[in-house]
Amino acid sequence: MTHRIVIIGAGYAGLGAAKRAARLLRGSDVRLTLVNRVDRFVERVRLHQLAAGQDLRDRPLSEVLSGTGVELVVAEVTSIDLNARTVRSTQAIGYDTLVYALGSNADLDSVPGVRDDAFSVAEAGQALRLRAHLAGLAPGGVIAVVGGGLTGIEAAAELAEAHPRLRVELVCDAPVGDWLSRRAQQRLRRSLARMGVQVREGARVVKVGTDDLVLADGRGLHADAVVWAAGFRVPALAADAGLATDGRGRMIVDDRLRSVSHPEVYGIGDAVAARTPRGAQARMSCQTGLPMGRYVAAEITRLLAGRAPRRHRVRYVWQNISLGRTDGITQFTRTDDSPIPLVLTGRTSARFKEAITRSAAWTAQR
Repeated sequence: MTHRIVIIGAGYAGLGAAKRAARLLRGSDVRLTLVNRVDRFVERVRLHQLAAGQDLRDRPLSEVLSGTGVELVVAEVTSIDLNARTVRSTQAIGYDTLVYALGSNADLDSVPGVRDDAFSVAEAGQALRLRAHLAGLAPGGVIAVVGGGLTGIEAAAELAEAHPRLRVELVCDAPVGDWLSRRAQQRLRRSLARMGVQVREGARVVKVGTDDLVLADGRGLHADAVVWAAGFRVPALAADAGLATDGRGRMIVDDRLRSVSHPEVYGIGDAVAARTPRGAQARMSCQTGLPMGRYVAAEITRLLAGRAPRRHRVRYVWQNISLGRTDGITQFTRTDDSPIPLVLTGRTSARFKEAITRSAAWTAQR
């Protein structure tokens, strides 16, 4: 009897799972379906580049999946029926094994005004909308990037490099890059200052308007464009379906990346609450999601072949931060993602980041 595998989400994790499963299960009595909201594979880690005016390579999923035997359904998943083992979108798709890889998106609703008056770089369409807006700003216009995490830092640097006639401000509640080692933080501050990025720390945004920000202390900051990079959230689909989730709505999985409440459902990528061997929370990144996807493909293959399962371990080695096209910081880490003193900077780091980014896209499609 044909075993039906459905993967929802075609980011780094989902596409990586689909491609590897197709290769490992070739010749088996398996039907493999990939459901995605858009018909393109998007290099999400490059969307700040798209917003800054650079064009990205077009990657139609139909071409990426050509010859694999994977059935592509371009539609938004609206619900999951765990009892009937059915995914619903424009059609009902039955499954025996489900791989949940819906990822995350910018949190546009936690602060009033963000959804209506801010931009983000979490999706290609949003990045292009920001790109068009920035092209119309007069010299001296202010871009306020809110959020001192990885997305905010990379966006601020990229936009400052691409638009030297505009003023870029990085507005953040906590110290910028506070998860990095001391040396990396110091280098980060020097690089942002060199690029003309003004960093405002201890500034919690409580409201976004059409041309300003309101801070928790009552101050207002003028901004001709607000780029929201102050947090991500996952779809409510897992929680709504009845899967076990944490306080942020992420699926809780075991050491084989199976749902702890419904083991026929695997979870990979940003939408999953997984932990490193030391118990730290896994980071939302392609560095986490891509190995998860490839692991799940192999684990499902082992299960169908009656072989012994293997545990999945989230491990890290480094974290790359691009600061425009010619500068960067590579923070080397312990396996639990905590920083060590070893840091790579400058053009060498920028080239390393570019090589890793290309490799991630290639691996997801391999």
